[in-house]
Amino acid sequence: DVSSPKHGKVDPDNMPHVGGNTWAGGTGGRDTAGLGGKGGPYRLDAGHRVYQISQAEKDAVPEEVKRAAREMGEKAFKQRLKEIQMSEYDASTYERFSAAVRRQVQSLRIILDNLQ
Repeated sequence: DVSSPKHGKVDPDNMPHVGGNTWAGGTGGRDTAGLGGKGGPYRLDAGHRVYQISQAEKDAVPEEVKRAAREMGEKAFKQRLKEIQMSEYDASTYERFSAAVRRQVQSLRIILDNLQ
């Protein structure tokens, strides 16, 4: 069961973590920032294969935990904007321009990776 969202511990060796309730950047777990899990405050990709839990498990997360996770994610987002000296308006404008060229950038990355 989920209890409360948190960032989680950072693994200094960046080992892959699947399931559980401990590590930041893990996959398929609960309560911590990561991918493919439930109840975490925000997505955090540590570069490992993603293990996805079922949508039914995600839907079963209590509303108060979802609300706490959203609030924590919003706070982290605002903190990150402050760190990079970007306003919410700047972030919105960046996202609008970025979204317009996202496919082309991804295609270019694939081409460049293949050339390397």
